[in-house]
Amino acid sequence: MQNIHSLLAAHNDHIAKTTGLYPSFFIRTYGCQMNSRDSEMLAGLLAQLGYRAAESLETADLAVFNTCCVRESAENRIFGHLSRLRHTKETKRPDMLIAVGGCMSQQAEIAEKIAQSHPYINIVFGTANRHRLPEFLWQAIQSGKQVIDITEDDNFPELDTVPVTTRDYPHKAGVNIMYGCDNYCSYCIVPYVRGRERSRPAADILREIEALAADGVREIMLLGQNVNSYGKGLARTNVGDLGHSHTNDIYDFPSLLRRVNQIPGLLRIRFMTSHPKDFSDDLISAVRDSDKVCKSVHLPLQSGSTKVLKDMNRMYTQAEYLSLASRLKSAGIGLSTDIIVGYPGETEEDFEATLEVARQVRFLGAFTFIYSKRSGTPAATRKDLVPRNISAQRFQRLTDTIYPILLEINQAKVGSTLPVMVEEAGGTAVKGRTDDNTLVHFEAEDGRFQPGQVVPVSITLAKSFYICGEVV
Repeated sequence: MQNIHSLLAAHNDHIAKTTGLYPSFFIRTYGCQMNSRDSEMLAGLLAQLGYRAAESLETADLAVFNTCCVRESAENRIFGHLSRLRHTKETKRPDMLIAVGGCMSQQAEIAEKIAQSHPYINIVFGTANRHRLPEFLWQAIQSGKQVIDITEDDNFPELDTVPVTTRDYPHKAGVNIMYGCDNYCSYCIVPYVRGRERSRPAADILREIEALAADGVREIMLLGQNVNSYGKGLARTNVGDLGHSHTNDIYDFPSLLRRVNQIPGLLRIRFMTSHPKDFSDDLISAVRDSDKVCKSVHLPLQSGSTKVLKDMNRMYTQAEYLSLASRLKSAGIGLSTDIIVGYPGETEEDFEATLEVARQVRFLGAFTFIYSKRSGTPAATRKDLVPRNISAQRFQRLTDTIYPILLEINQAKVGSTLPVMVEEAGGTAVKGRTDDNTLVHFEAEDGRFQPGQVVPVSITLAKSFYICGEVV
């Protein structure tokens, strides 16, 4: 592999000497924070090989699509964007290379579809062999033929190394603590495209976060399909106690969270996603007692009906979810969630149960979706589909229930002063987020604040999805 890296780097050096510019790349990312983190790793890898960042897909010498397949609408949107880029390549940029990676392309039927119907796409790779992108690039450049490889690499280097990345934001970063998922929810394609759960050694995670903090990162998002099950199957790992001589074992998520909380320089720690069945009382204590850990947790509900939850293979009941939510809120921890409407077999009674949970828990935020069939999942074979018009009506009723609650929660913040971490500062307009992840707009003197600073803001106005205020 190192030889391939050297050959490709030399190839790019030759282009730069000939044209005066190194070849450029642009990565378009779809989907979750995991995909965003993967894109940062791909960008870091390409930068090592001499590629420079382009301003857009259309101007790039290498266009990379890092894809999502959680919902059919995402796949349709991706193929629409690919078709538009095809026109650019065929009419203006014949030497452009187009690579498609990520969860969508990991599906064998999608890879076959691209091979049969999209010959203008040069490279197709998967989720567990993305580190081999230089090899695939070299093959495509040398052969001029389409390269399709979605084989999973058992020696996935990111499991036991600190990956090289190019960050999208100077003040915050995501850090993978694990890959894959063992839960096999009946509607979800993720375990089939991301593989089984694999935890990274704590020593590598801590080294990566320490380096990020030293480089100015103030907020860390610990990432995994189910961070609560971190450490399952992981050999006990002895690591230094951040400068102390003794060692400790870290083989579960609460222990890891407490250790990350000790790292100097960090101001905020977040994590996602959590599965309710694995959210222990020890983890509640770790969140409550760790001063840098934000007191808001994303806890997917999916449905409020115990019957539907069983069909979904979620492995908890409505009562168990409500009990967990109550314990979290009693510890001062707010909740956001995911909810699916119109899962096969969902009755009006089932849907009313979802509305009831939303009313009781009063979520700080909710990602709401109409059920999307995913080929290869158990739910895809169900015949008792909810008619689309009924799903749409229920979706509207759900948002009509949730949005007023969001507004009420935000209105209760008016008159208070909250610490807000700056995310964007352009001119006098500044945007940031509170500890519970609420978006805040305020004004300040141009250049006064930079991303990563925490500013006290007096809240003066509330909307459903954001609040406004003035710097104290």
